[in-house]
Amino acid sequence: MNHIGYGVMSYDVAHLLGGTMLLLSFALLSQRRIASTIDTYAIQAVTLAIAACWQGWVQHEPSLYLTGAIAFGAKAVVIPLMLKRSVRLLNLHDAREQALSIFTAMALGVALVALSIMVVLPTTMQAGALTREDLALALSVVLLGLLMMITRRTAFTQVIGFMSLENGLILAAVGVAGMPLVVELSVAVLVLVGFVVFGVFLRRMRVHFHSLDTTHLDRVGSAQR
Repeated sequence: MNHIGYGVMSYDVAHLLGGTMLLLSFALLSQRRIASTIDTYAIQAVTLAIAACWQGWVQHEPSLYLTGAIAFGAKAVVIPLMLKRSVRLLNLHDAREQALSIFTAMALGVALVALSIMVVLPTTMQAGALTREDLALALSVVLLGLLMMITRRTAFTQVIGFMSLENGLILAAVGVAGMPLVVELSVAVLVLVGFVVFGVFLRRMRVHFHSLDTTHLDRVGSAQR
């Protein structure tokens, strides 16, 4: 009976953490202020760190505690601090330049979640229920991060969308029992490298265009043609 109770608790907590990350992805889509967007991303990263540690306990996999610690230190502390520093240096204030209205973006987000469920659940019939549903939640987070990158015209908030997308990838990795630690760490290293590259790109874009609106890049491409 205790074993059954333990299984139910591990299932419920894992779903609560995955569902919280999904809700925070929707919150990122609805944010208008850059400071609020960064804070929401940081909360999502904290949730990811807790989810990794919880999976480490459920799977009896100590390496996942390291994944959680790295996620917390890098994604919940270092990156948000660097983003806020960039906001001050680049003199940014809001994230109002949206290609779609919030209502349309949220409706598309719901459709993407439904698509994730339709794609993942039928194709993972051999996996356990917890793994299948965690993968569906993780794919939803990935697709919502991609949607955020598409629906924002400001390069800064597109970077945050990319970081949120990567949170979904890590959530998928920690939810699969037996996933090698090197895979999770390589994803973390790649996103940190990507963050540095994005940082350099944002500074150069700010210098040349005095704005981070990516529509300026379209005009440059048109002029070259």
